[in-house]
Amino acid sequence: MNVFRSPEEIPAGYGPSVVAIGKFDGLHAGHRAIIDKLMVDAASRDARAVAVTFDRNPLATIAPEKCPESLVSPEQKLDLLTQTGLDATLMLTFDDALAALPAEQFVQRVLLGALETSRVLVGKDFRFGRGGAGDVDLLRRMGEEHGFVTSVIDDVASAALPGENTGRRVSSTWVRELLEQGEVERAAKLLGRSHAVRGEVVRGLQRGRELGFPTANLERESAGFVPADGVYAGWLVVRRPIGQLGSGSRYPAAISVGTNPTFDDVPARVVEAHVIDRTDLDLYGVTVDVEFVARIRGMEAFDGLDALIARIAADVEDTRRLLA
Repeated sequence: MNVFRSPEEIPAGYGPSVVAIGKFDGLHAGHRAIIDKLMVDAASRDARAVAVTFDRNPLATIAPEKCPESLVSPEQKLDLLTQTGLDATLMLTFDDALAALPAEQFVQRVLLGALETSRVLVGKDFRFGRGGAGDVDLLRRMGEEHGFVTSVIDDVASAALPGENTGRRVSSTWVRELLEQGEVERAAKLLGRSHAVRGEVVRGLQRGRELGFPTANLERESAGFVPADGVYAGWLVVRRPIGQLGSGSRYPAAISVGTNPTFDDVPARVVEAHVIDRTDLDLYGVTVDVEFVARIRGMEAFDGLDALIARIAADVEDTRRLLA
């Protein structure tokens, strides 16, 4: 997949293209419905399939106090979009200049000038341009004038439960709520994959090694939304290797998220993964994904090291069973 960071990077004559525009935070089932339709339309028109997205939630620039934490980093988002088979993604920097760009100029500069768009796909609540003045109606009017078609993709929603009139729309907000509650299995159903955080493995307090369960500690500023404190079964996946560790290598892991209340000396939340049955891996400096498959338990303080070690051993066995 080609990745462009501005319209000026797109080669002349790159189009015609079919374009989907959105934040695509997490690339959940609702986003994938848009991408799937995009791919079909692009194939039928023998056009390039292109996603237009942003390097941050626009609220981070427009109204930071209202901006939720993103589910994925820009790098993770690009990895997810690559897996869809798109020809290209244009990831725009949503800074003050882009926020001030009038909607009509956005269409002229990005959709027409750079991408030679023949069809645009958006969600029904899509807004763009300075002050959010651009909407589906504006796209349709400009499409009639300039020769592109605008398609609105319906929301993906759950079936209505008893006593409800409608089901719940799949959204990044819903995924975030589930992760905040530690419900990683339910979140995976909306995402179509296990949720993951990414970061470089750094040296911690070495306490896991002392207890007989060495862990790979992720850097504090890891990428991706960190779920609720607790212990999880999951996978450690090498992203950027060092030495003999190959990119894409996957290892079953018991994962801990929290501040280690038994010792009460960890000032901030830490994500650490104990790779099962491997003590020979030198992971320091390696960038990894930690994928959350299932929650085993919440975080708790134990009365003494023996109780802690016994529970960690049980967590490892639970992890082995859940991943089998």
